Amino acid sequence: MSENPVSREELHHRNIDMRFFRRSDGLFEVEGCVIDTKTHAFRRLLAHQDAPPGQRLHDITVRLVLDSELKIHAANAEMRATPFKICPGAAGALHSLVGLRIGPGWNKRVRELLGGVASCTHIVELLGPMATTVLQGFRPFLIVSNDEPGNDVQRRFRVDSCYAFAAEREVVTRLLLLPQNTKPEPP
Repeated sequence: MSENPVSREELHHRNIDMRFFRRSDGLFEVEGCVIDTKTHAFRRLLAHQDAPPGQRLHDITVRLVLDSELKIHAANAEMRATPFKICPGAAGALHSLVGLRIGPGWNKRVRELLGGVASCTHIVELLGPMATTVLQGFRPFLIVSNDEPGNDVQRRFRVDSCYAFAAEREVVTRLLLLPQNTKPEPP
């Protein structure tokens, strides 16, 4: 912290919430939500009067239903607050995700299918962190399988994927030297 703090005035608040669920039907569901508000009156494009402080400019929730192989079975969006009345029509494009798998190339494929005029920018923006949320949701299952004998390929997959997993760092050294039938110590 600085010795001479500078005062700040909040002008915009974007709240993004991601959740992952196991469903009773054996499938999984990931939900991403974005809510935008302003702390002051704001004139929307093409509006005739100001929106009051705190009124939601965007309130959009996207849901994906998927299986344990990360294959999408259903995709939908609720667009409760949008800048234009026509915006909720963008949710229909999500059907193009059904049958895809979350994995390498996911963000690129999402942009190809839903980018530009095909859908809503905010929906596209949510789908990247939603994929990460799915992977984090499955992480406990993957960690257990990483420790099973013969899963050296899974352990090596993480190498150079982020700062902690850099090839020359302690985490990778410990992970790759892990005897196949012992549990790792917490990092």
